[in-house]
Amino acid sequence: MDVSIASWLVIAVALAFANLPFVNDAIFGVVPYRGGRRKPFPLRFVELIVLYFIVGAIAYGLEARIGNVFMQTWEFYAITGCLFLVLAFPGFVVRYLRKQRP
Repeated sequence: MDVSIASWLVIAVALAFANLPFVNDAIFGVVPYRGGRRKPFPLRFVELIVLYFIVGAIAYGLEARIGNVFMQTWEFYAITGCLFLVLAFPGFVVRYLRKQRP
């Protein structure tokens, strides 16, 4: 796989996974939530953190397949965590900030 294709694949997967907790009320988009009408925000946030690490594992696997894996420090994880939160913003807006019609 080409480096460019792998990079765009990771970005697309990150965008999809970042918005997944906000577009539906199922846990990880698969398991139905039975604790009430809607998933609470803390559960959505925990899902977001778990999905961040899943995207990181996918990116690590693609990087290992392409060539040498580079050592990452805390700055890398801080930046990618913030980027993942920015990618989750459209789903957050649709779920919490858009006016709901009755």
